[in-house]
Amino acid sequence: MVEETIEKYEMRIPPGITGQIVAHVMEEFDLEVKQSDFGPVFLGEMKNLEDARDYIVKELNSRIAELENKKGE
Repeated sequence: MVEETIEKYEMRIPPGITGQIVAHVMEEFDLEVKQSDFGPVFLGEMKNLEDARDYIVKELNSRIAELENKKGE
């Protein structure tokens, strides 16, 4: 039997994202969170980390736009 080794990578969790986003990213993109010397990181396959990054950027941009709209009111 041949065992397939899946290489896992780390991606630093950016400051400012909510626990709700972290939980969603972990579930949706099959990632783990671990503590490193430089703070919390997502741990998983490269493709999943890239998809998670895109999702996080989209969510942060949405939140920024929401806050900018409130500021103008």
